[in-house]
Amino acid sequence: MTGLLPLAADIKIGEHTQRTIGGITFNIDTIISTLVAGAIVLILGFWARSALTKKDPSHVPTKVQILWETVVGEVNTQVEDNLGKLNPFVVPLAVALFFFILIANWLELLPTEINHHLHLLPAPTADTNLTYAMAIMAMVGVWIYGIREKGVKGYFKHFVEPFPVLLPLNILEELTKPITLALRLFGNIFAGGIMLALIGLIPFYASWLPNLVWKLFDMFIGGIQAFIFALLTVLYFGMAGAGHGEHEEHEADSHETPELAH
Repeated sequence: MTGLLPLAADIKIGEHTQRTIGGITFNIDTIISTLVAGAIVLILGFWARSALTKKDPSHVPTKVQILWETVVGEVNTQVEDNLGKLNPFVVPLAVALFFFILIANWLELLPTEINHHLHLLPAPTADTNLTYAMAIMAMVGVWIYGIREKGVKGYFKHFVEPFPVLLPLNILEELTKPITLALRLFGNIFAGGIMLALIGLIPFYASWLPNLVWKLFDMFIGGIQAFIFALLTVLYFGMAGAGHGEHEEHEADSHETPELAH
């Protein structure tokens, strides 16, 4: 086992190309990878939009239109079946998060590592700076949505339910949501990057098969983690607005009941 120690020493964990501006340190490789992933999502979005709006005399839907309608339709169905009707912006947000995180995760699979000290496009989700930023953004959106749907008093009331004595635990649970959301994504993608680095230390004639197998598995893990992050975001939005939709439906039914009686 001691023969493996020199190899392991060549792997640098958590190192980034950094620049300090105004006393603030920036991970340049993470920023570049994030911009690349975002650019790919935008390009795919504009391409899909052009394909969806293209006029076809035969009125036959394109493959892109069928794929997009299937994905969005399935997400809408799952959300409404499990959480009821949510604000229309929730599903597009979840879909956008899914594709962005998926592409960001898969950047790790591209052969852009020049050497052990220079990786052009590492997975930005293997950096907690990005995962924490996305998790905080999602949770702040959830809190704003909950307050807008229920009002300040109605939203914060759930912290003392079902018993006021649970207030500290409910607050702690709410504060740990962005932490667990961020660390779950970071941990899985970071571990995948370490495995690829370890496999890369093996001579090519012996590493091509493990490398291929692990990259296929890593693609699967990247997809699963993107799905989990998007799904939990939708669930948190559903929990934040829980009861509001049912209240509106009850009021609508009460207004229709007298008319039916006549």
